[in-house]
Amino acid sequence: MPEPMRLEMREITKTYGNLRAVDAVSFDLAPGEVHALLGHNGAGKSTLVKILSGVVHPDSGQVLIDGVEVSPRNPRHAQELGVALVDQELSLVTVLTVEENLLLGSLRRSTGNSGSTSPEALRALLDDLGLSHVKLSAPTGNLPIGEQQLVEIARALSRDARIIILDEPTATLSELEIAKVFAAVRGLAAQGKSVIYVSHRLGEVLTLCQRATVFRDGKLVGTRNVAELDRSGIVEMMLGHVPESGRQGLAEVPANPEVVTITGLSVPPRIQSFDLTITGGQIVGLAGQVGCGASEVLRALGGLIPEARGTVDISGSRLTLGSPGRVRAEGVFFAPNDRKEEGLFLSHSIADNLVATRLPRLSGGGFIRKSLQSLNVNRLLALTGISAERRGTEVGSLSGGNQQKVLIARGIEQESSRMLLFDEPARGVDVGGRADIHELIRGAVAQGNAVLFSSTELDEILDLADIIVTMFAGRIVSIRSRAEATAASILTDMTHGSEVMSA
Repeated sequence: MPEPMRLEMREITKTYGNLRAVDAVSFDLAPGEVHALLGHNGAGKSTLVKILSGVVHPDSGQVLIDGVEVSPRNPRHAQELGVALVDQELSLVTVLTVEENLLLGSLRRSTGNSGSTSPEALRALLDDLGLSHVKLSAPTGNLPIGEQQLVEIARALSRDARIIILDEPTATLSELEIAKVFAAVRGLAAQGKSVIYVSHRLGEVLTLCQRATVFRDGKLVGTRNVAELDRSGIVEMMLGHVPESGRQGLAEVPANPEVVTITGLSVPPRIQSFDLTITGGQIVGLAGQVGCGASEVLRALGGLIPEARGTVDISGSRLTLGSPGRVRAEGVFFAPNDRKEEGLFLSHSIADNLVATRLPRLSGGGFIRKSLQSLNVNRLLALTGISAERRGTEVGSLSGGNQQKVLIARGIEQESSRMLLFDEPARGVDVGGRADIHELIRGAVAQGNAVLFSSTELDEILDLADIIVTMFAGRIVSIRSRAEATAASILTDMTHGSEVMSA
């Protein structure tokens, strides 16, 4: 008798009001398999994951684990059934220690220091993920974001789950950290555990997974063996077409562009001396791994690091570092890489978020002029492609891609803007959403703004940047035009920059 599938989800349907988020879709997962779950934002994959992890309940359909029909009532019940979820939004409590976070929510913590929750077992888990230097007693909040993500993964592995769901597990990780996650995932599969891998990084899917299931608009498009697919084939399944590639050469510089000259920028302790000239009308991308210093450069230019020192001139006028309010008044807009913690007002509407940084120009006598606000909101909504009927929707209820569009749109088409800074502008966004966000940024560039962005993803760097500045260990390794750059040369500089600099 053949071995049953580890997981079968049959004809699952979930409706929210008039929206059918999942429409009679089926999905299966074999023992020891790493199976990719793909689709653009809003395609339905997140809803399916929530159903399996007990967060929401389906309207109809069946869920079977190892041939037995189950109905996860809540996340705790799903854990009892052998399901563990590592969500793309970290759920660690940063004031607790690493050990306390690893034990947090574990069903086995009340049984004493035994099994996979003993200090020795937790230590081994961290070591396997390359965190041998991290003490169990260390405050989690003191760890870099990439190491916090690895701790989150270690917590899921400590629960002896049969089904592990990894939702965008590498979005904040460096190439070295990603390699450690891949090794851990392969180790799980070798033990007979099954992994659902949700990612927008198609290269990872092709490298790590055996099968891929694609959703589009709440419906199942199909399931294929990864060996039969390539990147363009996956994209076509996700979108129904292959999107046009980005620009391959330098953009035409508009008349009277802003020119930004950065001299001797210092951000202790990582950035010692950063020099760069940015010409408006061209997009400059900072390429590097997590921790390369690109985020610190952008945050310093955005006025968010009081200790930053150096000279920054925008078309002859001096920028005041260390004060976000003064930097903003001087025409600089900064979009952080963490949209939920730093970028958006999640409990407020799309409309409120879009105009949050331009209220003085929409007000008179201390009151917002509603007609002027409405004009601005409608114009920005048209740019994002989000329906005007959704202007009153809370931003926190949107997909990650639409949240990011709102954040990016807030900073463009402002009369006072001179320099736009985007830290990981398409982080956690699918292929289609990324193309929309890139078009928003290109539209801002056409107005003569100086644009500087950072990304740890080669595809995004090569698609969006006109000038590519590669960073390693807080220093610039190389500066190339898009026409001169290749994926191999950029990746070499991102990962072996110390050798380049010492040559």
